Amino acid sequence: MNIASAMNPAKSLSTLLFIMAIVYVLIIGQGILIPLILAVILWILVRGTRSLINRNAFIKRKFPSWLKSFFSTMILLGIAGGISQIIIVSTRSLVQSYSTYKGNISIMTLKINDILNIDINELLSVQIKGLDFTKIFSAVLNELTDVLSSALLILIYTLFIFLEETNFNSKLKKIFRDGDKYNQILEMLEKIEVSVNQYLGLKILVSLLTGILSYFVLLIIGIDGPAFWAFLIFLMNFIPNIGSVIATFFPAVFSVLQFGEFLPFILILSIIGTIQIVVGNIIEPRIMGNSLNISSLVALISLVFWGAIWGVIGMLISIPLTVFLLIVLSQFKETRSLAILLSEKGHLNNKEVH
Repeated sequence: MNIASAMNPAKSLSTLLFIMAIVYVLIIGQGILIPLILAVILWILVRGTRSLINRNAFIKRKFPSWLKSFFSTMILLGIAGGISQIIIVSTRSLVQSYSTYKGNISIMTLKINDILNIDINELLSVQIKGLDFTKIFSAVLNELTDVLSSALLILIYTLFIFLEETNFNSKLKKIFRDGDKYNQILEMLEKIEVSVNQYLGLKILVSLLTGILSYFVLLIIGIDGPAFWAFLIFLMNFIPNIGSVIATFFPAVFSVLQFGEFLPFILILSIIGTIQIVVGNIIEPRIMGNSLNISSLVALISLVFWGAIWGVIGMLISIPLTVFLLIVLSQFKETRSLAILLSEKGHLNNKEVH
């Protein structure tokens, strides 16, 4: 009993140190790990697109797998390129209208001065006096350079994952010579792919619906760069819980700068906010159901954790990473109880790997 009681603190300490080491590696190695994870997600999306193409019997029979994978990748890259073009055009439009916004800022400042009886100009001048705009623009350019470098690295990773795909099953068979273990590991990997693909596919569909509806609302209101704001709403919807709030708030605040009045602000908050509520709380649950099997509290903690170590990218991929972790933990006897805690209702429906 004494030995056992002495081992427990040591085991707890070693577990804590192990977790701290993992977090440290995640932070230090994010320059390599983030592009790799995004490459895996892109690979899963390509495979999902390829499966949709294979539903056509003629294409499935006549064209080799590598050609369908290449075609699927080109489709996804074409969509990404189109989105990038929309962002570039919208950003140029916003920059060209800057002089108008500057005048409206002065108008809104005078209105707020009259209502609140404070000198906002003096407050703002104190706040911006120490800003170095050269450093700000340099930082923005560095961020853009990092994004472009990561995009190239993601494509390289994805290419090598596809090259590795052809021999992966044979390697897996040699590692797990026991047929049952091989089948269970294969089942686990397939479930990860299906779950992540299903989540991403349905989330893209739901976010696309929200973005399109928001685009028409912003177009009718007359806000500049409606496609840009609609894309921002589409993208931010991938961040659980807080993404939709932030996505609605940004164009609403911008409308105040553009129009110099509060009515567009109220319209955007109320109409797009209603769209977010209806889609997020009525349509999305009916489409997605509880297929992810993740506790809401776990989803929130995952959002905070991955956001803290990897920023916005971590928030965007927090749910796929949590799905991956839940499925892996559920496959092993030692970690199955932890998987049950992470699940929504304690049901896993997975076979164990002993």
